[in-house]
Amino acid sequence: MDDHSGKSPDHLTINVTHRDDPVFEVTEADAFASARKYPNIVVRGPLFGLAAQRRGERPRWRLMGELDTGFPQMARDELNSHLWFKAKDDTEDRAERRSLLAAVARLETEPVNEVTADGVRYRIVRADEFARIGGGRLEPPRATDPDDDSWDLDAPESSRTKDFVVDHAAAVGLAEGIDRAGLLQLSYTADRFPYDVRADSQRALTTHPGVVLLPTTFRVVERKELSWSMVTGQHATPQAARRALVDHLTRPMPQLPDLPDMPELPAWMKVDEKEQAIHERAAKKFMARRRPNELLVRGRRFEVVRAERVMRIGPDGPERPRPSDTDDYGPSQIHPLMDEEGNITYGT
Repeated sequence: MDDHSGKSPDHLTINVTHRDDPVFEVTEADAFASARKYPNIVVRGPLFGLAAQRRGERPRWRLMGELDTGFPQMARDELNSHLWFKAKDDTEDRAERRSLLAAVARLETEPVNEVTADGVRYRIVRADEFARIGGGRLEPPRATDPDDDSWDLDAPESSRTKDFVVDHAAAVGLAEGIDRAGLLQLSYTADRFPYDVRADSQRALTTHPGVVLLPTTFRVVERKELSWSMVTGQHATPQAARRALVDHLTRPMPQLPDLPDMPELPAWMKVDEKEQAIHERAAKKFMARRRPNELLVRGRRFEVVRAERVMRIGPDGPERPRPSDTDDYGPSQIHPLMDEEGNITYGT
């Protein structure tokens, strides 16, 4: 029996469109070519972040940041700080500040995944990070991925994730529509995942049957014999990941000055000047190339790869953390007490 007769709910709609635009055509062709070359996916695991829904944007949600933390509580703490500083700096209205501080108080004592403050719904949301793989290698950046050519290591990072609108029914190209359809049944099945993780993943296929692809990010990984290890965090463009690799190679942790009674630094914290010179030469050659995605240094292979994230969507929007998503610590008071007048009490 069809439980959704007539118009499908937004969380079940994949709206495919075609634009008569040369850039759109090239991007679509690039996506189809990559799908053939990298036909499989490897799932790294969940990431967590914040989303908000204002009255005028329902049923859509807007991401508030990068969605790059590995534990739900880290995202809750981020929301705690956001609301506390909003109460401190962004309002003079006592009722609004009281509403914001009430949400802060809950976040200080309960591992809640949603609060409402001043008419805005705030939610801790999860997504699964994955990479495409084919021929034994992870997918590198595509020619059509947004990019730049700057090697300024101190340049501020842009963001394509912050303010991204989570809208399952938004129009997408054919390639993304096919991708999303192929991800509908994605779940954790490998034995390396505990039973409760696999059970929650399977359950999510029913509770949150829709999927949305978030903006692609890029990471630097080190390729090992049978695996890869991450070298950098998420970056909005391939070039930002390349800059992060150069920074990793050329800006090692500085050696602290000798101080009385200070124990000797462990070997891994010391800078090997010969090794550092080799890294700097390799980085210089790397920067001389245009948009390189691989670097071999002393037998170590670094690669710039695409990292994608898929968010599951249910009737009430993006998926919250699952019961099997673990935390290393619980909620706590992060900021001093504040009253509805904005007065702050420091100390105990």
